[in-house]
Amino acid sequence: MASIGDQLASFKDCVEVCERENCGPDPKHQTPIPLHRRLLLWTCPAECDYTCQHILTTYRLTQTPPQPVVQFHGKWPFHRVLGMQEPLSVLFSLGNLAAHYHGLYAKILPHMPATYTMRPFYVFLARLGMVTWFLSAVFHTRDFPLTEKLDYFAAGASVLYGMYYAVVRIWRLDRPGRRKGLRVWTALCGALYAAHVGYLGLWRWDYTYNTLACVVCGVVQNLLWSWFSWRRYSDTGKAWAVWPGMVVAWVIMAMSLELFDFPPLWGSLDAHSLWHLGTIAPAVLWYNFLVKDAQDDMASSARLKA
Repeated sequence: MASIGDQLASFKDCVEVCERENCGPDPKHQTPIPLHRRLLLWTCPAECDYTCQHILTTYRLTQTPPQPVVQFHGKWPFHRVLGMQEPLSVLFSLGNLAAHYHGLYAKILPHMPATYTMRPFYVFLARLGMVTWFLSAVFHTRDFPLTEKLDYFAAGASVLYGMYYAVVRIWRLDRPGRRKGLRVWTALCGALYAAHVGYLGLWRWDYTYNTLACVVCGVVQNLLWSWFSWRRYSDTGKAWAVWPGMVVAWVIMAMSLELFDFPPLWGSLDAHSLWHLGTIAPAVLWYNFLVKDAQDDMASSARLKA
């Protein structure tokens, strides 16, 4: 219902004429497509669709008064770069991937000993983050049903895992005496994720439900870390203890960009790409906090043993 553009008769006529003149059955008479776009599975009909989007958008903007930019197939008419449909979202997704990569190889592995019981949870966090943002970059490069599903399923896994390890850290389910609670919590979260993927993949691809499920998990973990941040700062008075609260506030502000969707500036910069840009710095700060928290935790344990 949001895709006004591809429902317009002028757009449909443009695509029909383009396909008739450029996408005939004889390959010799088809308009050639550059190799780099063919590698990204751009076909002749897809080229016509993209071209007509921008022809119609340019026409609407040159009217007096200018007509508003509209979406096509649920997306704004972005200017592609090297065949990438949403180049800035791709770039910023890779920026997030780099933040998780840095967190793993420059923070967690060098600064957390293998004996620290939370380390495996943080290693998995970073690896899942890298996979999630790679699939986000793939989806924004080319939007297909498969790339969309992989992106959504990975994002859902990241959000749920964020809630999962928050509970593990705050209530110390990683410690040997609480492994039964860890197994129960792990089984519950695993079942929730399996049900989530099963519903979306086998029953109904429901955007509203998917958004609601991710928001609920995100709100729960944000509340948990905000409470943890306040409690740790009250107990220790150390400045780094407030970092989780700062990250939560930063991410919420970045997420709010999604509420103010607007046509892309210069055909490239939209609210969604800005949201991806806004999550890079908090990820870097978050891994710094995890290392500080781990070091403080290990030091406290050493003092107790002494």
